[in-house]
Amino acid sequence: MRIKTLAAAVTLSVAGLTLASPSFSAEAEYTFKLHHFLPPMSMAHSKFLQPWAEKIEAESDGRIDIELYPAMQLGGKPPQLFDQARKGIADITWTVGGYTPGRFPSASVFELPFMPASAKATSMAIQEYAEKEMADELKDVHLLAMHTHAPGSLHSREKEIKTGADLAGMKLRAPNKVMAEAFSTLEASPVFMPVPQMPSALSKGVLDVAVLPFEVVAPLKIHELVKHHTEIKGDRGLYAQFFLFSMNKDAYESLPADLQKVIDDNSGLELAGHIGALFDEYEAVGRQAAVDQGNSFYTLTPEETAKWKQSMQSVTDEWIEDTDEGQRLYDEAVDLIKKYEMQVSEES
Repeated sequence: MRIKTLAAAVTLSVAGLTLASPSFSAEAEYTFKLHHFLPPMSMAHSKFLQPWAEKIEAESDGRIDIELYPAMQLGGKPPQLFDQARKGIADITWTVGGYTPGRFPSASVFELPFMPASAKATSMAIQEYAEKEMADELKDVHLLAMHTHAPGSLHSREKEIKTGADLAGMKLRAPNKVMAEAFSTLEASPVFMPVPQMPSALSKGVLDVAVLPFEVVAPLKIHELVKHHTEIKGDRGLYAQFFLFSMNKDAYESLPADLQKVIDDNSGLELAGHIGALFDEYEAVGRQAAVDQGNSFYTLTPEETAKWKQSMQSVTDEWIEDTDEGQRLYDEAVDLIKKYEMQVSEES
């Protein structure tokens, strides 16, 4: 899919900024390919990536053109997307950090159980964290933003999940390495797989339980493949994935200073918060699709949630022990989430 310039004025809004897009007559001086793993009907494509690309095009007066390639149209698999940006196979990619376990050890603190607040607060926290702590891990790309989705829920084919004991022996999709370890403490049988593989795995019985946020339920039609949904509420959600929105370094550095500024003005903390806010907003959309399907919903009791936290605490303890400066990084991540949670609360 190619982002086309528009002949009429169109209002675009990304990261809280609104502008009118003029018509462009000149040919683009720079054309970049943006590659990601979700389908075009996904929120991430239609509400985040496409408007972002259009905004770059508008603010560059048409000098930058961005071609969007959803659903891995340029080839490869989702875990390869970060390296596609690093190597220049694609100029810009958006992917899940946890698809390559061990690649971003500092950021994995945000994957720990019962770590995340809202997607907006947690996204702003991980963006500031990345700018402080991840220079070496991200040195081979130009980082546009890091963010997280809203805290995830459990979506079960046949069995309603009300307790940790209900998960014993069930084949459960683990979103990342640390959550695979966390669910193992409840005697579940974690199966690691990227999001796009889940519909097929559920339909074939390879999975009993999908673990993911409601936002992605509707575009992947997960709600049509499961009957029950278990939500985990409280001051912190069960888990979140972190995402990397990255640009090839040579591609970025090929731009003159004024066009680098266009990219910079649409990167960083404000963009991270905007993406997070979209993920928060579209949780309700995905959940409603499951409601309309007639599926059942159960919220884990506070007492049962406390049992899960206690069981999964060993995963956090091991992360702190096994990670260089683990306690400092953990404390910093917790403090940043609290900082932005307070900021978001004051804004609302």
